[in-house]
Amino acid sequence: MKVLFAGSECYPFVKTGGLADVMGALPKALKAEGIDVRVILPKYGCIPDRFKEKMEYITHFYMRLGNNPFEKYVGLLTCELDGITYYFIDNEEYYSYGNPYTDIINDIERYIFFSKAVLAALPVLDFLPDIIHCHDWQAALIPVYLRTLFKDTEMAHKAKTVFTIHNLKFQGIHSPHYIQSLSGLPDYVFGMNDLLHNKDANMLKGAIVFSDKVTTVSETYAWEITTPEYGESLEGVLSYYQYKLCGIVNGIDYEVYNPETDSRLFKNYGTKDFVTGKRENKLKLQEELGLEVNKDKFVIGLISRLTDQKGLDLVSSIIEPLIDGNTQFILIGTGDPWYEGMFRELENRYKGQVSSNIMYSDERARKLYAAADIMLVPSRFEPCGLTQLMAFRYGAIPVVRETGGLKDTVQPYNEYEETGNGFSFDRYDAGLLLDTINYAKTVYFERQKSWRGIMRRAITADYSWNVSAEKYKFLYQELESWQ
Repeated sequence: MKVLFAGSECYPFVKTGGLADVMGALPKALKAEGIDVRVILPKYGCIPDRFKEKMEYITHFYMRLGNNPFEKYVGLLTCELDGITYYFIDNEEYYSYGNPYTDIINDIERYIFFSKAVLAALPVLDFLPDIIHCHDWQAALIPVYLRTLFKDTEMAHKAKTVFTIHNLKFQGIHSPHYIQSLSGLPDYVFGMNDLLHNKDANMLKGAIVFSDKVTTVSETYAWEITTPEYGESLEGVLSYYQYKLCGIVNGIDYEVYNPETDSRLFKNYGTKDFVTGKRENKLKLQEELGLEVNKDKFVIGLISRLTDQKGLDLVSSIIEPLIDGNTQFILIGTGDPWYEGMFRELENRYKGQVSSNIMYSDERARKLYAAADIMLVPSRFEPCGLTQLMAFRYGAIPVVRETGGLKDTVQPYNEYEETGNGFSFDRYDAGLLLDTINYAKTVYFERQKSWRGIMRRAITADYSWNVSAEKYKFLYQELESWQ
């Protein structure tokens, strides 16, 4: 089976969020399942030189785009990394000036070009995939192009399309005239049953309509987005196409995130020595951050973009009772200036007990996963979430709201059956968050054997990409069997 991944970012070449992790890790897991997976993305100016130096020129051609009378240059380069073949779409006009995302007007044109160029490139690359797996709105027009302008090609007769929604909030929306003039798509796809939505053209809606399967990054989120609360105005469309909608939880790369080998930690540890290993990491991080060095402190970690979506309005409401004499709080993140200022002020007010790191540092994040007793993920909504999966891996117990992938991955602790790998609350309520944290603290201080059991279940849980890859393989095989 041949599968092509198409998306706007991929680790380690370019990363702004979780999409890059999926595009980087899932193909490797699928390859281990015997699938020939290749990845295609734009050749951005911001890709580090060490990767550009590995790229080999394949060829180039010219392509018409929409109503533009001039043909556009399409360069094709390739490199191999960790056994995966990567292709890069090169165009100086669109991708030379750095970052993946600029503003919506320019980005729509850049990714319309990318979507068409992917399909135009495949015959030149001599790679005819069985499945084209497209990710988020930046690749959303690939299924639309495949069933319209490319409908008479061998590729259209063979390939099935899977479209994965990582974040429904961003949809690629502009006027029908603008998107049609850029894309050259036929008039009939700009009707209410296709791309048109609330008088605008919506590229993500087009992918939902034209793809063979639509996936989201957790089973709960697949249901949530069919409701007005989470549907971002597309709940009606998603409900109508629910027969092609399914959820598969993301994983994490267990080679990258491994407390036994992670060089960023103060001390490595595994399933046999996680209690002493985490204790030493706690003491060293307390010292590094200027906190009171005390192994008996209950350390709460929070690694997040500083936005309301992440539940920080709940955290700000309970921070006063949270910081008692037994508790320390460590934040890593950037975002809303109001929250940045609030957390800085908290550090000044609670010297030795609060550390607010207004930054993103992968090294410090790893150290915090290894040192923290609990990790807060109280999100308003969370399609999948990776924080809780990384927390599991390092034995930091997640405290989460029951939404999206958080609900699907965190099993609440049951003190009567001694089961569960975390703590959770249902309604979006600050009081419930505080009660849940206090319950976790009670177990930590008063039932140490139970706490070690929760830690063991967390650190031995398998949320690697291997589990998700098996589910994607089954989905691909199902599509491949369609005539």
